[in-house]
Amino acid sequence: MVKPLYVLMGFSPIPLCVVVVGLLAVGGAQIGGAAWGQDMQSGSAIVQPGASGRSLATLLERYLTVEDRGQAESLLQEILAHPRASLQHVSGLLRTDRTYEMAPVGMLPGQPVQVRGKPLSYGLFVPPAYEPDVALPLVVCLHGAGFTGDSYLERWAARLGESHVLACPTSMAGTWWTRLSEELVFATIRSVRARYRVDPDRIYLTGMSNGGIGAWIIGMHHAPRFAAVAPMASGIDDVLYPFLENLRNTSLYVIHGAKDQIMPVWLSRNVTNELARIGIAFTYREHEWSHPHAGGHFFPRQELPALVEWFDRQRRAPYPRRVTVVRDASHLMDFGWVRIDATDRIAMFSEQLIDHHGGLIKNKVYAKLAVEVKDGNHIEVNTDRVRRYTLFLNDALLDFSEPVTVVTDGRTSFHGPVTPRVETLLRDARRRQDVDRLFPAQLTIDVLP
Repeated sequence: MVKPLYVLMGFSPIPLCVVVVGLLAVGGAQIGGAAWGQDMQSGSAIVQPGASGRSLATLLERYLTVEDRGQAESLLQEILAHPRASLQHVSGLLRTDRTYEMAPVGMLPGQPVQVRGKPLSYGLFVPPAYEPDVALPLVVCLHGAGFTGDSYLERWAARLGESHVLACPTSMAGTWWTRLSEELVFATIRSVRARYRVDPDRIYLTGMSNGGIGAWIIGMHHAPRFAAVAPMASGIDDVLYPFLENLRNTSLYVIHGAKDQIMPVWLSRNVTNELARIGIAFTYREHEWSHPHAGGHFFPRQELPALVEWFDRQRRAPYPRRVTVVRDASHLMDFGWVRIDATDRIAMFSEQLIDHHGGLIKNKVYAKLAVEVKDGNHIEVNTDRVRRYTLFLNDALLDFSEPVTVVTDGRTSFHGPVTPRVETLLRDARRRQDVDRLFPAQLTIDVLP
C-alpha cells in the first residue's frame, strides 16, 4: 500500500476528519443570462449623473477597492447612472494600465503579508534594472521543510538574473498542502502586484520537496491563475490524480532526482505516467546529480537554466475554448470562465487536505465539468455529479450579436440572446479582484437529473 506523503516526509497525521457534504439537487433548469445585471436592478437607488462630481475612472477604482459592501453598492449605482458608463468605455478604463511608482529593488527579505489576520511573510527579489513601465514575469517559489522563503530567496535570486521578479512565501513547517498556505500564495501574489508591474499571463509556480507538493496541489486547484507549474522532488497521493485534469491548459515541468531517498523518484514517475495516460502534455527531467548533504533530494543548479528558458516560453491562455474542471466540495470556486456551483454528494477536503481518508476520497468521488465553445456560439457541457454551474462569458468566447446555445449532457439547456451588461462586468471584477479578465455576461444552468 502506498503511504501518504506526510508519512514519507516524517510528519504525524493530524486527526481531522474529512467532511462529506451533500448539496441538494435542483430539478429542472434554471437559466440566468447576465444574472447580476438582471437581479440587482430592481429596487436600486438612482443616483443622478455627476451628482458627486467624481470622474468615472475615480469611481471605478474606488468601487473595486473599497471594503465596505454598502459603500461599494452606492458606488456601483453611481457608476451605472454616469452618462459615460457604457460597456465599451468602462471596459476600456478597467483595461487601462495603472501607473506604478518606483519601488525598492534588489533583495527584499521579510516582506509582510496577512492571511486570516495572521502576520506572515515572503522574500522578494526585484531586478535592480526594474522599470515601473515594463511588466516582468513573476516566479513564485515554495520552500521545502526546514527552510523559509528568505533562505530560498538567496538560492534562487542570483540564478534568475535580471528578467524575473521572484517571490518566496514562508509557510510554517512547509505545510503547503493546507488551505492557509494556499491562501498565502495568493496573498503574496496580490501584494507583489500591488507594488510592481507584473505580467498576469506570465506568473509561474514552482516548489521543492514539500513546496513541490504545494505546487502540484495549488497549481491543480487554481490552474487558470498560472502560465506554468514546475514541481520538483515531490509528488501527490493517487487519490488526488483526478485533479490533474485541471492542468489541461497549463504548462507542466517536472523535475526529480533518480537517487532521491527522501521523496522517492517513483512519485514523479507515477504522476507523469498518469498525465500521459489522460493525455496531458508535460516536460519531465530526471537527473542523476547528488548533493553531499541531501543526496539526490535537491534541485541542481545545473538544471535551472533549462527551467528558466522553458518558463520564458510559456504564456497563460486567458480564455481557452476547452476547459475541464474537477472539484471537491471545498473548492467550489471560479476556474477561469467556469464554476461548479452545486453538486451531488461528494468528498470535501479538510484544512489539512487529505490527512484522513474518508470513503468518498478513497473512491475519488468528486465533481467534474468539461465545457467547449464550438463554432456558431454553440457551447457543449458534460457533467459528472454536478447539479448547477455558471459560465462567465465575454466577446473573446462568443459573438453577443448572435443567439447562444448551451447543450448540457446532450440536452439543450439554453438557447437565446445573452446581453453583456456593465453591472455584470463590475460585480464580477470586484468579486474576483481581477481586471485582467473581464466577463460582462454569465449564464447559470441547473443540470436536470
